[in-house]
Amino acid sequence: METPSPFPRSAFVTAIAWVFIALSGFATLISILQNVMIYTFFPADKMHASLAQAQAQQDMPAAILFMFEHMRAIFTAVSVFTFGTLIISIGLLRRHNWARILVIGLLGLGIAWNIAGLLLQWFSVRFMPHPPQAPPEMQAQFQTMMSVMMIFSVIMALGMSVLFGWIIRRLTSTVVKSEFISPTA
Repeated sequence: METPSPFPRSAFVTAIAWVFIALSGFATLISILQNVMIYTFFPADKMHASLAQAQAQQDMPAAILFMFEHMRAIFTAVSVFTFGTLIISIGLLRRHNWARILVIGLLGLGIAWNIAGLLLQWFSVRFMPHPPQAPPEMQAQFQTMMSVMMIFSVIMALGMSVLFGWIIRRLTSTVVKSEFISPTA
């Protein structure tokens, strides 16, 4: 049995925990419903037959082919991840140190995900073909739209990364750590 910390519980940790509980709880519910749908309405043999037919008719990019071939495994992995995040969030609310460390890891993963997403978007947009035989003004509008989307994506990814970094910094502070470590440790 854990000895409660003599330090007061911060509203910061409680708020972060409840936000994580709400978001991961909702994500868990949605992912369970998605799994029920995938496993009930899309039999594996029919999915593979449709995939083989679609692949025979056109060249599919390797990433899309991989996603379709492993759709059930991907949806199951998402469910496991969201349920694990829910458990970690409850552990954070209960001030378990392992949960604090795992939340820090999840936030670090979120920062890496944001940066990787920006790089993937940049490479995708860079090599994306422009609309063929489009009038010059339409090509200019397309280019403007792509630039605005990139700027918005950069602002969002950097903003989320800064937020995640700030939360990590707060969760690693001495004051917050003291909430999670029992005095007998």
